[in-house]
Amino acid sequence: METVMEDEEYNWSEVKLHSLIPVVPEPELDRETGERRRGRDIVIAIDHGPNSKHAFDWAVTHLCRLADTLHLVHAVSSLKNEIVYEATQGLIEKLAVEAFSVAMVKTVARIVEGDAGKVICKEAERLKPSAVVMGTRGRGIIQSTQYIDVSRSAPNYQAQCSCPLLHSRVYKLRAGERA
Repeated sequence: METVMEDEEYNWSEVKLHSLIPVVPEPELDRETGERRRGRDIVIAIDHGPNSKHAFDWAVTHLCRLADTLHLVHAVSSLKNEIVYEATQGLIEKLAVEAFSVAMVKTVARIVEGDAGKVICKEAERLKPSAVVMGTRGRGIIQSTQYIDVSRSAPNYQAQCSCPLLHSRVYKLRAGERA
């Protein structure tokens, strides 16, 4: 395994979002421009798992406002893998349409290459967002070493991130428990 120096640039690919997202027309009146209130930038780390989807749903429902911009970031081991790239692009397009239909927010997407924790922190440094949202499996240290988990590496980099890092966890109720 090759170590990555902290000062190195990382590879990324901007994702062109589908035309299903409607284009908002220019405002007719001066008071309708977005100059009065600037929206926030919110980074959501996504993958193909249910915990990531739950974090996305939670952020769109509870965190996003009308003028905000969602930055969807997906970390992959290699940008040259066409199968993973196309599957990720389809997922990002679906999430962008859902974000617009639920919260009417603009979505920008980027697929980055490298260690998930490091590249998410680099994206946070680049964008200076209000928050970084990611899903977690809620496993302990021993259980998390058996599986690859994006949020497992996040606490190591949490001190390096310049913004709040929000973990969203799916809670499963046992038989007889109430929420």
